[in-house]
Amino acid sequence: MRPYPFSAVVGMPDLRLALVLSAISPAVGGVLVRGEKGTAKSTMVRALAGLLPGVDVVDGCRFSCDPADPDPACPDGPHPDGAPGHRRPARLVELPVGAAEDRVVGSLDLERALGDGVTDFQPGLLAGAHRGLLYVDEVNLLHDHLVDTLLDAAAMGRATIEREGVSVSHAARFVLIGTMNPEEGELRPQLLDRFGLTVEVSSSREPAERMEIVRRRLAYEADPEGFAGGYADDERRLAADIDAARRRLPSVRLTDDALRQIAEVCAAFEVDGMRADIVTARTAVAHAAWAGRDSVTTDDVRVAARLALPHRRRRNPFDAPGIDSEELEQALRDAEPPDPVPPDDGPDGPDGPGSGGPAPGEGEDPGTGDADRGHGDADRGHGDADGGHGDADGGHGDADGGHGGAGERRQVGAGRPYRARLFTVGGTGMGARGRRSRAETDSGRTVGVRPHGDRGSGAPHLPATVRAAAPHQRARGRRGPGLVLRPGDLRYARREGKEGNLVLFCVDASGSMGARARMREVKSAVLSLLLDAYQRRDKVGLVTFRGREAEVALPPTISVDAAAARLESLPTGGRTPLAEGLLRAAEVLRVEALRDPRRRPLLVVVTDGRATSGNDAVARSHAAADLLAATGVTSVVMDCESGRMRLGLAATLARRLGGEHVPLGEVAADALAHEVKRRAA
Repeated sequence: MRPYPFSAVVGMPDLRLALVLSAISPAVGGVLVRGEKGTAKSTMVRALAGLLPGVDVVDGCRFSCDPADPDPACPDGPHPDGAPGHRRPARLVELPVGAAEDRVVGSLDLERALGDGVTDFQPGLLAGAHRGLLYVDEVNLLHDHLVDTLLDAAAMGRATIEREGVSVSHAARFVLIGTMNPEEGELRPQLLDRFGLTVEVSSSREPAERMEIVRRRLAYEADPEGFAGGYADDERRLAADIDAARRRLPSVRLTDDALRQIAEVCAAFEVDGMRADIVTARTAVAHAAWAGRDSVTTDDVRVAARLALPHRRRRNPFDAPGIDSEELEQALRDAEPPDPVPPDDGPDGPDGPGSGGPAPGEGEDPGTGDADRGHGDADRGHGDADGGHGDADGGHGDADGGHGGAGERRQVGAGRPYRARLFTVGGTGMGARGRRSRAETDSGRTVGVRPHGDRGSGAPHLPATVRAAAPHQRARGRRGPGLVLRPGDLRYARREGKEGNLVLFCVDASGSMGARARMREVKSAVLSLLLDAYQRRDKVGLVTFRGREAEVALPPTISVDAAAARLESLPTGGRTPLAEGLLRAAEVLRVEALRDPRRRPLLVVVTDGRATSGNDAVARSHAAADLLAATGVTSVVMDCESGRMRLGLAATLARRLGGEHVPLGEVAADALAHEVKRRAA
């Protein structure tokens, strides 16, 4: 089936432009497409491949070497000068989220390497994408080890494969394009920064446009060849325009004024590092070439900043990416070069006194600007005062909340997150690679070997393989220098690293937790643990309980952003159905164990330990805790009790769960270090 034509896609002008600019200048660094499901992200990306100019490759080279400039280290080389070649279309290579590392970087035949002394390397997806496009759908779900591989290749322009002392390297320069749904989790900052441009897409809210999208899609499915043929002329013109812009690109001038604009805009938005400036400059040059200009203008800088800066403004994973158009326009105006000043003809010149500067009332008066900024600060001060009154109101509400009215719903925002203590699951797991608990993984330090037939995810272990084969060489009639290997001789490394876990938060949102200052502290602690879960590549879930029932506020997901949003809007009030909260958490863990049995859970119960809802509330909560303890789940009880008279109920709950008891003030990593030093003294 022919791909859907690029020219037939309705709407999404920013995505269309970003993909075209990446095709014109691969040095821009590719595109990250963020958007909800069903918005034709993948359709647009796959359609782009048909618009790219072809590439010249050496005949018989599996690594797409250019006959005019072959890779001296090519595994199929070295290629002689003037090696025969041919022209082929540029490739779009798709990297599946669940691909094995050997499939991505390539693999070595260990049996031939040991037995025949031959390095038989089978190229992977990175070799196939060289001088083309590498497309990763759902890139935010990519495993960490593949992310590391992509980062290395994107930074170096080469892929290096090492297997037990045998090393192979080849060129791997490609345009990286990724699509993702932010609801399913965010990207690691390192990979996010590697994408040159980012675009947010969403489905149209215009009925006429939605009708046209459906009409075209149905027509394409009914007759793909005929539908694509109807856009053939448009596709040819667009491909010709891209090719012409590519040829024009080297002659486009980036003037000092344009470069100063780029630098000042990037500084105004406080982006990290210098990659933003470089990418913005490259994008502005590509846009000028696309527009047919021979030098970069303010319009080119504006477009480049809108595409290159949004994902580089984030300060933590919970910040939404984006760029405010008014801020951008103000930054561009501030960065514009000053108008030339006319010659000064003296105080009595033709323009009158003071002609060299703006007349009163014109331009910006620095004093007035400072005054305006001062008023802005004053306004913010009044906002703080209002916030103070809000706290006072909240205090009255807390007093009411102590009565336990089940219908009350109050919301308290979280404070700033901090570096949290590390909580781990005991033992050794075999879950997805992460950074929390000890596990057997396909990377890390080698702790043993596996026999043939029990490869797991480990790579071949050369010394163990040689030891297994050595006693049988005479019986196998070995004559040459190489070993005579059989499949049963192969041994595989057993390695130990870290895994990601399921961190399930069970949060008490009852009236006894509703004191405004305390709830803000609780939310800050949970937000800090969520940030820690993001950095350690965990799944997270959120169960809350208040009034008479518990609910799953967020089913287990890798989207830590979604958990943070649910936490921020969490209302408090009512009685404390502790037993219901624990039982609902047990049910979530049971279901998730069926869906993802290799991922071990960590239960974090956030409560003061009170149980006040229903008959025999305390006994039922103890029974629920005993049920959870019997499952063997690792648990942590974050004790939120405060005041002089403390009942110690959370500590009792922790003992029944067989878990760790952590006072709220000791969740921060530096708080633990301070406590250790105090006790040592």
